[in-house]
Amino acid sequence: MDSIRLMGTTQLTAAGVGAGHEVVLPAFGGAEVAEAVRELGARPVCADVDPASFCLDAEAVEAVVTERTAAIVPVHLFGQAADMAGLAKVAQRRGARLVEWEPRPRTDSVDAVRRRQHAAYLARRLNGVVIPGARREVEHAYTEYVVRVPGNGRPDRDAFKRALRARGVECHVPVKAPVHWLPGFRADVHLPAAEKAAEECLALPLSSAMSKRELHQVVSACNALGGLMHERAS
Repeated sequence: MDSIRLMGTTQLTAAGVGAGHEVVLPAFGGAEVAEAVRELGARPVCADVDPASFCLDAEAVEAVVTERTAAIVPVHLFGQAADMAGLAKVAQRRGARLVEWEPRPRTDSVDAVRRRQHAAYLARRLNGVVIPGARREVEHAYTEYVVRVPGNGRPDRDAFKRALRARGVECHVPVKAPVHWLPGFRADVHLPAAEKAAEECLALPLSSAMSKRELHQVVSACNALGGLMHERAS
């Protein structure tokens, strides 16, 4: 068990989560939380995410909380912190504990500042993909630069990924499926933001050490392919 998983499980136990309880978690990016909840004998309940930040949405949480809900567990994704203030209000109002699965991403480090500069460079130049959103009240650490590939869903995103790799741009799918689609956690619910994110999201290379030439290579490859993907979709 890695350190983040161990810390999160310990915090769940400290919050009193046990057999018969429900724990609300994000459908997108919440697989490890769901596994830990199940190990404690509790029931994972998926809620939808904010389509801009990909993190747990407070209104969606409010809709699935019941009298059996012991905890609400947000996950900070890709360097973007979840809406802890909004989730705390829901938790307090509904008598549940708010448990952070991992520490909030650091935004004041030299690496984070450099990544933000690189992310701004990409945002100004990329087209053919949807650049990452960010909540106004918090800074983004950009531990991953996750774009959306618009089109007809997952086949377009996966084709785009293969074409980028063929052009020497390393990229990967950060979350392959929402929790409620995974074996062992399947649920008859429709969570549109999480499902769309799983079908469209692609993580492009971004690190504090990248050169302008490497960034330009990413932009050139994405922009050339973006036009082709739009033609195919139409």
